[in-house]
Amino acid sequence: MNVNQSIPPVPPFGQPQPVYPGYHQSSYSGQSGSTAPTIPYGAYNGPVPGYQQTPPQGISRAPPSSGAPPASTAQAACGQVAYGQFGQGDVQNGPSSAVQMQRLPGSQPFGSPLAPVGNQPAVLQPYGPPPTSAQVTAQLAGMQISSAVAPAPPSSELGYGPPTSLASASGSFPNSGLYGSYPQGQASPVSQAQGHPGIQTPQRSAPSQASSFTPPASGGPRLPSVTGPLLPGQGFGAPSVSQPNHVSSPPPQALPPGTQMTGLLGPPPPMHSPQQPGYQPQQNGSFGSARGPQPNYGSPYPAAPTFGSQPGLPQPLPPKRLDPDAIPSPIQVIEDDRNNRGTEPFVTGVRGQVPPLVTTNFLVKDQGNASPRYIRCTSYNIPCTSDMAKQAQVPLAAVIKPLARLPPDEASPYVVDHGESGPLRCNRCKAYMCPFMQFIEGGRRFQCCFCSCINDVPPQYFQHLDHTGKRVDAYDRPELSLGSYEFLATVDYCKNNKFPSPPAFIFMIDVSYNAIRTGLVRLLCEELKSLLDFLPREGGAEESAIRVGFVTYNKVLHFYNVKSSLAQPQMMVVSDVADMFVPLLDGFLVNVNESRAVITSLLDQIPEMFADTRETETVFVPVIQAGIEALKAAECAGKLFLFHTSLPIAEAPGKLKNRDDRKLINTDKEKTLFQPQTGAYQTLAKECVAQGCCIDLFLFPNQYVDVATLSVVPQLTGGSVYKYACFQVENDQERFLSDLRRNVQKVVAFDAVMRVRTSTGIRAVDFFGAFYMSNTTDVELAGLDGDKTVTVEFKHDDRLNEESGALLQCALLYTSCAGQRRLRIHNLALNCCTQLADLYRNCETDTLINYMAKFAYRGVLNSPVKAVRDTLITQCAQILACYRKNCASPSSAGQLILPECMKLLPVYLNCVLKSDVLQPGAEVTTDDRAYVRQLVTSMDVAETNVFFYPRLLPLTKSPIESTTEPPAVRASEERLSNGDIYLLENGLNLFLWVGASVQQGVVQSLFSVSSFSQITSGLSVLPVLDNPLSKKVQGLIDSLRAQRSRYMKLIVVKQEDKLEMLFKHFLVEDKSLSGGASYVDFLCHMHKEIRQLLS
Repeated sequence: MNVNQSIPPVPPFGQPQPVYPGYHQSSYSGQSGSTAPTIPYGAYNGPVPGYQQTPPQGISRAPPSSGAPPASTAQAACGQVAYGQFGQGDVQNGPSSAVQMQRLPGSQPFGSPLAPVGNQPAVLQPYGPPPTSAQVTAQLAGMQISSAVAPAPPSSELGYGPPTSLASASGSFPNSGLYGSYPQGQASPVSQAQGHPGIQTPQRSAPSQASSFTPPASGGPRLPSVTGPLLPGQGFGAPSVSQPNHVSSPPPQALPPGTQMTGLLGPPPPMHSPQQPGYQPQQNGSFGSARGPQPNYGSPYPAAPTFGSQPGLPQPLPPKRLDPDAIPSPIQVIEDDRNNRGTEPFVTGVRGQVPPLVTTNFLVKDQGNASPRYIRCTSYNIPCTSDMAKQAQVPLAAVIKPLARLPPDEASPYVVDHGESGPLRCNRCKAYMCPFMQFIEGGRRFQCCFCSCINDVPPQYFQHLDHTGKRVDAYDRPELSLGSYEFLATVDYCKNNKFPSPPAFIFMIDVSYNAIRTGLVRLLCEELKSLLDFLPREGGAEESAIRVGFVTYNKVLHFYNVKSSLAQPQMMVVSDVADMFVPLLDGFLVNVNESRAVITSLLDQIPEMFADTRETETVFVPVIQAGIEALKAAECAGKLFLFHTSLPIAEAPGKLKNRDDRKLINTDKEKTLFQPQTGAYQTLAKECVAQGCCIDLFLFPNQYVDVATLSVVPQLTGGSVYKYACFQVENDQERFLSDLRRNVQKVVAFDAVMRVRTSTGIRAVDFFGAFYMSNTTDVELAGLDGDKTVTVEFKHDDRLNEESGALLQCALLYTSCAGQRRLRIHNLALNCCTQLADLYRNCETDTLINYMAKFAYRGVLNSPVKAVRDTLITQCAQILACYRKNCASPSSAGQLILPECMKLLPVYLNCVLKSDVLQPGAEVTTDDRAYVRQLVTSMDVAETNVFFYPRLLPLTKSPIESTTEPPAVRASEERLSNGDIYLLENGLNLFLWVGASVQQGVVQSLFSVSSFSQITSGLSVLPVLDNPLSKKVQGLIDSLRAQRSRYMKLIVVKQEDKLEMLFKHFLVEDKSLSGGASYVDFLCHMHKEIRQLLS
């Protein structure tokens, strides 16, 4: 069997489960039964050393009786515990609770380290020594797949059976398992519909808003019996098609050659051979406290027979792992949403409408509520009471992106100028005029929709009302008819009651030895000559109003006078870094066009001036202080671009020491790695915000630079951090220059303050993002661009009303690139509900995950990482348990039932739990973790979606002439075919994975070499070739890069190459090397957590 071949054909999402014909449903009244062979297995998420599983030869079984098969014998095929047979309350699709579930002694650690997973056999933690390779070979030789179909009986249960048995989602041998023999008179499972004993056929009996998974039950018709060993070529059935959205049965499995089917009565003989000591007792769930042997459960193998047991109970085959195709697929959900909601415009006129997913391309028509590009909520239907909100545990939050860029076919917000009187506001709560305000008394007064205060309408704003009570000019005024718009602010909204000056950009360049040696300084100076022509400008302005200045530094600072009247730039050195000042006022900040010749001359000279430097030490805090002083002197806001290479160890304020210590990982002190070393950086950030000075930091480290500390200032000022580890011009110049160009050119709001107002009943209580807060309501942003979001959490402070709903208004006061003071307003109306089902029907999982990731990433600053992960798991379990208890129709405790719009919550949450911040692999540096942590803090929903669940695109499956993006596949190694090429992207990284069996013509067309072995692994640029495939792939890469806010550097990865481990880190449905669970395993873990909560 080819290790890399795709998994045997599995039933698509939503087909009925096959059953074991031959087992009749019987009461579970505590009959004891004989035992079946068990499989050795490891702890959930535990270390998985090697493929260790042998088929016992010639195990005999008792003939069938009418009793139910002992459910405890359902065993995982690949080292995972059979999950979901009996629940808390231990009911198996029936009322009797006599049967108890056995558990491993003590709970297993969730997240202990794992061995690598890949296209190798799934692996087990045995309790005995490993089998010989001959045994494994014999087992694999017996795998036969055919398409015989056997009928499955209908059931009243709703299907998605949980993980009755789980394997590593990345193992490529689904058919491995311990096989026992079958007594005469009972059909070999191979000749029957293969799967778990009596798995239910899914039926729609629960609300349509739920997706559920069913465990095995017993029952089904008998088929003609087969005796004797399985002949080569004999196969088993695939189930028939049924409703979508339900989980289908696992893939089939065969008996190994040589397995005898005998008709001996009584308990089976011991299984072990001299090489194989006894197997441990079968367990039904590897979490929770141990329980003693229960009625109907077998005793450990090998041992004395189960005394008092009734002989003759049939032994079920150890069931298969849960089929990954049978659990909710992110790819399918995304595809369905695109098909259903991508064709019609999303009209925002209706309150509480859930928008299409972020992965769907759709057009927005603003008719009174802000576009989902500006605001997305975790739920569009808020519980009316705080008790109901506490019961559901669904966080009520909004991810707000006030300056989001819109597609070309959507209009930017209209700018409204009310002249000297300024925008109309409520006298009490200061909310701005919006479409939800109610005009009364013929239009002379209006009632505030946020606080219900009645206000007079100023004479200049008065207008008559029509017969519906609406102003007759409502559709002529953006603030009365649209969800998003801008007001020009009056002088009352400006600092010191005077209009601001246009902002300035100051470029601060590290000229220490490291920066010169790598070629960074020369590259940067060359780029700035042309880049300064592309500074952001307002509307149709001919040139940008932004002024620029230049500073270079190592242990001391060098300021440059580039006044237009000078023939050559002048340099002034400040060596007293403890008391920073700017040595010149006139000539430091200049208009680019006026001083172009002097600036060009300076940029030519800087690389030459420092070419022979031997200075390796740098300062950091004094550089930013110099920038603040310059902006203060010029009385303007602005942005500092810092290009920095090393840990600032020179004697100066903000001096740092190397504190990198991997030994702190997984200890209570791990949180110190994410905290700043010294308070000087927070104090500095506060000064920056007061001046409206935003910091963008470009880091080029060769070793530890303490990103956790250096990123504090960009983080608190609304800036960005870019990191290029081990920077080399030839490899990294395209990525750096692309990021720099985009950053310099993007429109920025300076010196901004944002406030979120809500209608009575809820209030904003918590904020996440890159900003500073000096009080509990105002979000202060020295700078804000179109990529940044602010996430706001709301809590109840009173009861809400279903009729009036809930309202949010986000107001952003800022200075534009031209120096104009403006207010941008976004309004959103949400529904309120008294039924939990309405809450769960109107949730948005992508936004929920965005919020939960930010909540967790802030949590690591103050709590141990394990505690943060446990909190996330508990909250997710509570959300799903509340749904199961209050909204799903009654069903077996063994079913995992998920709300329709939250069915991806487990897979996405698992990706967050496995991320580098919460569960780092050995190769992840402390700086990388701090970098990702601050990056995610201000990501929007689309960015976190692809960051946590990367897109995997097969390149050779779609027609070459097709211009559309190829359909994505699930992020799992099982989905990789070694004859194909795949692109994987997560918004920061871009991989091109090449399978070892790719056709020679494809290799030639893409890489211009004749064979797979000649492809250079780690290649970062594809050759530009004149053929359709090359053009298609280049075009796709360009298109993916254009969709993301940062340039994604390409890395070519060959199958079986050392770089493949890095690539596999992003296959998030599989187990991770750092100990993260596979999707299948995590789903089972969630099911167990939910059942514990419900019991």
